[in-house]
Amino acid sequence: MAFLFAIFFAYLVDPLVSHLDRLVKGRGRAIAIIYVLLVALIVVFFFFVGPQVTRQGARLSASLPQLLSSVRSGEIASQIGMDRGWSKTTQDLARNFLVTHSEQIKMLAQRAGIRIAEAAQRVWLVILVPILAAFFLKDGRSFTGVFVSFVRSRPQREFMEGVIADMNSMLVHFIRAQIILAALSLVVYLSVLGLLRIPYALVLGTAGGIMEFVPVVGPLMAGLVMVGVAVLMSYPHWVILVLFLGIWRLVQDYQIAPRIMGEKMELHPLAAIFGVLAGAEIAGVLGVYLSIPVMASLRIVWRRWHVYSEKKRFGPLNEYVFNTTEMPPRI
Repeated sequence: MAFLFAIFFAYLVDPLVSHLDRLVKGRGRAIAIIYVLLVALIVVFFFFVGPQVTRQGARLSASLPQLLSSVRSGEIASQIGMDRGWSKTTQDLARNFLVTHSEQIKMLAQRAGIRIAEAAQRVWLVILVPILAAFFLKDGRSFTGVFVSFVRSRPQREFMEGVIADMNSMLVHFIRAQIILAALSLVVYLSVLGLLRIPYALVLGTAGGIMEFVPVVGPLMAGLVMVGVAVLMSYPHWVILVLFLGIWRLVQDYQIAPRIMGEKMELHPLAAIFGVLAGAEIAGVLGVYLSIPVMASLRIVWRRWHVYSEKKRFGPLNEYVFNTTEMPPRI
């Protein structure tokens, strides 16, 4: 896991390092300067925003046990029912449902707590990932050259170089697109939740922006958490929140994301959903996050293998695939 995230972090920082390398005439110096600037940016961010997020997070954590107890006992149904003007029959039905399923609610809460504890135990990745990424940034190109040098056949070497070049371009584009989408979601969530005066807006907005990194599952879980906190805190306009989340999801998924991702991540929706579900079964949250680049990598390998097999059968091709005008990238 540490190496995978280090590779992703290296892809994120590499464009800045390469640009600065031409100015300072040294890749090691460029990496050091970028790291110092990133640390300074993080310190400034947490100095101004961090204390408020921490205070809201502490208050939310302190109120969770009481909220969970009221949910399991069914008291929350009476409280919400009185605030919303529910009838006595509706309140009783909701209360009975919660009481009947109290054990399932307890198990879900315990599972969520275990997941949070597991994530907290891996906080050491925050330190280890940038250290490993520094090695990938400095010597990544030589690693690729050594790997390709083991292939003796010229057609096979062309195949490997083409796959590596396409995957490199795809991963750079994927990481940049994920950063842009997450940053955009963070700004939108913080702005709208703040305007709607939703409880713990800073914590919920920050969590929503971070969870945007996890395809499909992340935004869904963020929306459920926001609505759940709003309902449990007796927020009166939670329907407006639900409408906002639905509209933003449609805009993000069908307007913004396709424009940012572009054709480099061209995947059929069915393939993307299959990748997310398979990744969740194989490697949990990490598998969900890696599902999209893995599916895109398989698509790259398939296209390059098609070119390679056609070259073996008919000789050099002038087109990337038959019946298309797309030319192969220059190696």
